[in-house]
Amino acid sequence: MILEVLTPDEVLFKGNVTQVILPGLDGSFGILDSHAPLISALSKGAVKVDQNATENKSFKGRLNIENKANNSFTFDINGGVVEVNDNKILVLAE
Repeated sequence: MILEVLTPDEVLFKGNVTQVILPGLDGSFGILDSHAPLISALSKGAVKVDQNATENKSFKGRLNIENKANNSFTFDINGGVVEVNDNKILVLAE
């Protein structure tokens, strides 16, 4: 599935991912392949991204590597909105 993270100033991330964990208003939630369509508000917190080892990362901004072996990394947002539809995840972040 494709994840794109946008801020008012730039594209923070765009690429293929296997899983995304987002900070929801009532706690964190995960998105996997073939997730049902969704629109949700996001709170301040960390976005965790898991990628295949063969994927190229297109990332701008502050990156925190979780596990190099699993290609997991996180970055912080100050809230926003997420839309999931047809294996595409769009995060509009502050």
